[in-house]
Amino acid sequence: MKVFIERENKTKEVKAKTIKEILEKLRINPETVLTVVNNELVTDDRKLNSKDEIKILSVVSGG
Repeated sequence: MKVFIERENKTKEVKAKTIKEILEKLRINPETVLTVVNNELVTDDRKLNSKDEIKILSVVSGG
């Protein structure tokens, strides 16, 4: 499935069953990103199917 990674501004092809598995394969710390599937914010344990549109967004904080 295609995964858009905001901080790299790239789309990558990844085979995975859950968001957690995608993050592990891409070596992304889950505490530094938010994951959106089909325009809905989801948790790392979300099960996926091949038609899902996945975006990994960087968490930005300021003060």
